[in-house]
Amino acid sequence: MQLSQMLFVTLREEPAEAEIPSHKLLVRAGYIRRIGSGIYAYLPLMWRVLQKISQIVREEMNATGAQECLLPQLQPSDLWRESGRWDTYTKAEGIMFALTDRQERELGLGPTHEEVITTIAKEMIRSYRQLPLNLYQIQTKFRDEIRPRFGLMRGREFIMKDAYSFSADEESLRAIYQDMDRAYCKIFRRCGLAFRAVEADSGAIGGSASQEFMVLADAGEDEVLYTEDGKYSANVEKAISLPPEVEPSPFKKYEKLETPGTETIEKLAKFLKCSTTAVVKNVLYEALYDNGTLVLALVHIRGDQDVNEVKLQNELVRLAPRYQAKTLLALRVPDESAQQKWAAKPLPLGYIAPDLPDDYISSVKDVISEFLRLADKTVVDLKNFVTGANESGYHVVGANWGKEFQLPELVVDIRKARPGDRAIHDPSQILQSTRGIEVGHIFQLGTKYSQAMGATYTNEQGEELPLVMGCYGIGVSRLAQAAVEQSYDKDGIIWPVAIAPYHAIVVIPNINDREQVEVAQKLYHELNRAGIETLLDDRDERAGVKFKDADLIGIPYRIVTGRAIKQGKVELVERAGKQSQEIAIEEVVTNLRARIDEALNL
Repeated sequence: MQLSQMLFVTLREEPAEAEIPSHKLLVRAGYIRRIGSGIYAYLPLMWRVLQKISQIVREEMNATGAQECLLPQLQPSDLWRESGRWDTYTKAEGIMFALTDRQERELGLGPTHEEVITTIAKEMIRSYRQLPLNLYQIQTKFRDEIRPRFGLMRGREFIMKDAYSFSADEESLRAIYQDMDRAYCKIFRRCGLAFRAVEADSGAIGGSASQEFMVLADAGEDEVLYTEDGKYSANVEKAISLPPEVEPSPFKKYEKLETPGTETIEKLAKFLKCSTTAVVKNVLYEALYDNGTLVLALVHIRGDQDVNEVKLQNELVRLAPRYQAKTLLALRVPDESAQQKWAAKPLPLGYIAPDLPDDYISSVKDVISEFLRLADKTVVDLKNFVTGANESGYHVVGANWGKEFQLPELVVDIRKARPGDRAIHDPSQILQSTRGIEVGHIFQLGTKYSQAMGATYTNEQGEELPLVMGCYGIGVSRLAQAAVEQSYDKDGIIWPVAIAPYHAIVVIPNINDREQVEVAQKLYHELNRAGIETLLDDRDERAGVKFKDADLIGIPYRIVTGRAIKQGKVELVERAGKQSQEIAIEEVVTNLRARIDEALNL
């Protein structure tokens, strides 16, 4: 492609709406254009990048025996109600675009396709002889993000590869899951990315196990905890660890003490001259279920620890049947306005005790009946601990479970693991932290959807059993921007060779120089004939402008037909390291072919 004929406009100024380097660079370099909030057009250069990523994905998915298909973006609400996720996606998370057609039928734009693919399986799979089966697609998804940001990282419309497997049993599911793990690692390696596979929370997708694939980058929205021995890594939402050892409480008897101005744990520990590990912190949450039930969850956790709200939410979803509900719509720490709806009297915030009485709740019994009390594992073995006294300005010390306070029946792991904690698999290993951009996620779904939607098969004994499912996603457009976030410099993008829109760009410094033009055009045609995808910058611009644009758009190799052509040579510049050398014109194709093949591991 000749740049003079291409839709090619670069910007010198950074776009006002862009916050992170990759977003700024993709807009400045003419790869994407903002159309609306979280909505972007993929311009010619970007579309080539996305096609290359998609091709790598296809090759590795096909190599596992997966079959490509294309599923509808428009999905009937009936399917989502059947699985029980309509309210979760339209109300709780609120990420599904829902609409009503002219026949008053409710529809949604697909953020994911479990319901559609399970319906297809339900109607078409009859026997164990048809299993296992893995179907995938690459297409546009839609999510109504509350705050779209970071360009393609968190948009409302994006390209995704999603695959769904069907098996006869858990063993077969685990085999496919491992196949997908290996395929994903190959995909990300081929794309030239530094990444890490981590344990992850399954979220609204559900399932027994899941794993995320994180591209390592400072601008990543996710925190990853890992150990140096390489045996553990997890998203902080999922991570587990051993907390610091407890320091013994200095208090030997139970008593109530005045503790003015100690509404935080740090202030309290300093005032009482004790460790924060000797304190039981009581945190109140307000949980709203899909049937309108409002539950107040009082969480007891060690003073030096924080509640992992993803883990807490998972526990509350698990308890939904207790309240005749299916799922959780919202979880928050209630502010003053929220408390006014149900509080019978002001809460002693900062001084709450584990036995906060139910009489703090008003008589609206049809909405809230009692406090749900949960204890994190970190408080179970505490002795003579410090905690609130249910009175502002006062705490109790020397308290014990089974004596002054009753330990709740619900004892769960809801603490937030953090850097510096000891690893469970080896306490000598200390958790480290890094940032990551999630570009892939694989799930073992089990029978969650097949049972809910009646998708069954007949086994060898003639028994009708639910299909065992898996789900495997890659954010194709997100991966493209993540590659930029991982590899750029002050001058622009540095694309990995495998997914660069073009391998090389031939730059003519002076288009009025006939010899420069002739050599450039000759090389341009020879390189393309040799399978080296090449751009020709034949624009009537100053050489400096062309060099800046070449750096900005990040093409791996630049060939300059400058003064050296008098000696039968051209300048070859490698974008990644800015290394420059002069090589004979007749050696350009062979030289570049070898460099590209090496980069692609061919």
